[in-house]
Amino acid sequence: MKVIFLDLDKTLIGEDYSPEPAKPIIDELKRKGFRIVFNSSKTRAEQEYYRRALNVEDPFIVETGSAIYIPKKYFPFSFNFTKDVGDYFVIELGERYEVIKKILDELSKKFGLKYYGNSSIEEVMEFTGLPRQLAELAMMREYSETIFRWKDEWFIEAVKSKGLKISKGSRFYNVHGNTNKGKAAHILLLLYSKFFGDIETYAVGDGLNDFPLFEVVGKAFIVGNLKHPNAVNINSIEELLEVIE
Repeated sequence: MKVIFLDLDKTLIGEDYSPEPAKPIIDELKRKGFRIVFNSSKTRAEQEYYRRALNVEDPFIVETGSAIYIPKKYFPFSFNFTKDVGDYFVIELGERYEVIKKILDELSKKFGLKYYGNSSIEEVMEFTGLPRQLAELAMMREYSETIFRWKDEWFIEAVKSKGLKISKGSRFYNVHGNTNKGKAAHILLLLYSKFFGDIETYAVGDGLNDFPLFEVVGKAFIVGNLKHPNAVNINSIEELLEVIE
């Protein structure tokens, strides 16, 4: 059995945020027998939008490893989880959004911070390039914040001094609890292994926040020019299909 972890922005999804170009990629990965796990800084609401559009029904990891959403009845055995939400069992690994926002609100004036929690929908659309519908989904934060603008990067140490973590995506900084994409992927892979035994594991990303994920899979790929010792560079997600079985 094969599992592939996919980042979304600038990996599976292009700059126009449309799911349409990704459909043949997802269909081909399914044909090759992959379980497809989105592992992104995006919120649950955003990922559910892409899951519906691309007909993906596997578990997914939200907000830079902050929580794992596992569809009920997906695994035919019981496992520990934090809470039961709608159609999912949720394993929470990160910090609550309210805690993160409170800390950033205290620091925002000093460091000139702009993030979802102190921005209007129009500002979010301008910072991100998201259409209004997706900007609204992105503002439905549960476990993290995204820093769009700052005066200088001294804010990073100030945030860390409050017990939070910061990771760098392709464009912005993500503020979250003591977790990362790799930690969440490892926990999910333990569940897969419990049922399927030996599994082949893959990951594709484009940002520094994907590096912890590359450490826990057998084969990793970076879209773009960043370098990681465990990952192969590719020019696009389409190229991935040419190099995996």
